[in-house]
Amino acid sequence: MSIKPQDLLNNKKDLNKKVKFEDISLDNISIDDLTYDGKNYKNYINLNSFLDNVSSCQISDAFNEIAHRSGVLYNLKSINNLKVWGKITTSKTDSDDWGTITLAMDEADEGDVLLVETSDMDAAIWGELASTCAKNSGIKATIVYGCVRDLDALLTMDYPIFACGYRPNAGKALGLGEVNVDLELESVKISPGDFLYGDETGVVIIPKEFFTSVMQKTFEIKLKEKSITDMLNSGMSLSHVVGLK
Repeated sequence: MSIKPQDLLNNKKDLNKKVKFEDISLDNISIDDLTYDGKNYKNYINLNSFLDNVSSCQISDAFNEIAHRSGVLYNLKSINNLKVWGKITTSKTDSDDWGTITLAMDEADEGDVLLVETSDMDAAIWGELASTCAKNSGIKATIVYGCVRDLDALLTMDYPIFACGYRPNAGKALGLGEVNVDLELESVKISPGDFLYGDETGVVIIPKEFFTSVMQKTFEIKLKEKSITDMLNSGMSLSHVVGLK
């Protein structure tokens, strides 16, 4: 749902508000709370404050405890070291067809993350102009399972990019690929609307039906790690903390 400036003035809601971690509540949250719909302000603020304070490592650990899966796409790396999370809009295209990704941008909702599977690494399907358009459209990030280009611009843009590699060459705007289709990358099955979390360490995919349980488990892991950090800072050795001595 697109929120107009007058809606914010009328509701007097600060969508950039941050809740201290110790005050965060994830009671009754769902994947729909990733976006503000005019009624879910408390859940929206709590969930996004929480996600701003955790990492891909903790989310992967949580998913592994629940489903015995890591959710990690190992070949994807951050291009400009920016963190992102959101629902996924998927697309699939040949590496010589960057036109499909423009169609995916048109289909994505504000706050979504684009995830694009390409056929190979022969050419880039994403660059500066596409990033500029996506950012202006309210899309949060682009993840290319293939190559991007224009690194001179992407490295300094306030728009998260993840990719397997980069190339200077590109194909054409053919638009022959598919949008909002199921994908399977590295044996990870991905559907439109699933959850993606990416940061400097990597990218994790969480199926939408696991979202709430994984978030709550991640919260437990974050609290446990904080407790361990406090013990280490008090002078305990890690071997003692983990019970090896």
